[in-house]
Amino acid sequence: MTTVPAAVGEQARTLDAKDALAPLRDRFLLPEGVVYLDGNSLGPLPAAVPPVLTDVVHRQWGEGLIGSWTEHDWWDAPVRVGDAIGRLIGAAPGRTVAGDSTSVQLFNALGAAAALRPDRTVLVTDPGHFPTDRYLAEAVARQRGLRVRQVRPADLERFLAEEGDQVAAVSYSPVDYRTGELYDWEALTRAAHRVGALAVWDLCHAAGAFPLRLDDAGVDLAVGCGYKFLSGGPGAPAFLYVARRHHENLHTPLTGWNGHADPFGLAGDYVPAPGIARARIGTPPILSLLALEAALTAFDGVDLEQVRAKSLSLTGFFLRCAEKLLAPLGFTAATPSDPERRASQVSLRHPHAYGLVRALARHGVVADMRAPDILRFGVNALYTTHQDMLTAAVRLRDITVAGDYDPTPQEPGAVT
Repeated sequence: MTTVPAAVGEQARTLDAKDALAPLRDRFLLPEGVVYLDGNSLGPLPAAVPPVLTDVVHRQWGEGLIGSWTEHDWWDAPVRVGDAIGRLIGAAPGRTVAGDSTSVQLFNALGAAAALRPDRTVLVTDPGHFPTDRYLAEAVARQRGLRVRQVRPADLERFLAEEGDQVAAVSYSPVDYRTGELYDWEALTRAAHRVGALAVWDLCHAAGAFPLRLDDAGVDLAVGCGYKFLSGGPGAPAFLYVARRHHENLHTPLTGWNGHADPFGLAGDYVPAPGIARARIGTPPILSLLALEAALTAFDGVDLEQVRAKSLSLTGFFLRCAEKLLAPLGFTAATPSDPERRASQVSLRHPHAYGLVRALARHGVVADMRAPDILRFGVNALYTTHQDMLTAAVRLRDITVAGDYDPTPQEPGAVT
């Protein structure tokens, strides 16, 4: 039987007993006997989603048929759901729209940013950015005849001092998706603005995980997915935020009939709708969009400052567990210990990360890995407990000590 250090076990129990957010765990349908620490890839199923989907499929679609576009307000769902997300990212109503994929929204955001700075020739992105972000920066650059410069966030100030007058937009994420390091995204936004560039943020690993004040920070554009910390389901619609000051001159590269000022007029020429509605593209995916809307109710009445405080408690506790139980076995922390530089995950390095994550899943702990050697443990303060973190650390220790895993490296094409 797994042994837990008495002092550490008592600390986990004490921290969980004091957790004001503990009742929120009941808002999720978590499998019995599973410690789920992969919500930074796919959030678990919120309890509010199944009954909503049942109603949408059987009553709204099954009985209401096409009339539900108006009777059940399907048509306005992209802006309505966008406003619900806006409340979590510090955006006033009418500045966020939901729909399409993260890739589509990011392509539109980067293209629109470049169009807002037509006299500039450079897009800046992070060499450590998630691959799609880099691929799309290159795609937009090819389309518009721009150059992409890959600059680490730590080096941005120096780069802008030398070449800032050429930069149209800086595209970063507040969080390193591999290590969980949190950057000073507000300072990076200010740095971009000082040279007249726009700041475009990918919030996939940030929205719903900690407070974001996009309006107050002066962010220009931002995108994010609906399936990680927002728990909207596999492939849930993404969102696009555009600061109010850019609405009138916003020209996205992908223009569809939903973004037209008179979509049902079916005019031959495109005239953009007023406000954020001009960022709509095609017919919204109603089933997934309304599932996301239901999922967002898990945040009802929740103070994101409390979410941030608990998240830091969870990740800090896990780092201490890792230092005590896992460091002697060759694990090293990739996530900063400084709370100001830590988002809502802890990443550990080990040469057998792939085999260890697969073994953890067999033992009831779901985490993930990123090649070649990173094990990622995502926390969501709405449902994760300190006991979950301790269980993960202890089971990982036991698996490693027993050699109860396959050390064969990840094969190309394997889903992680």
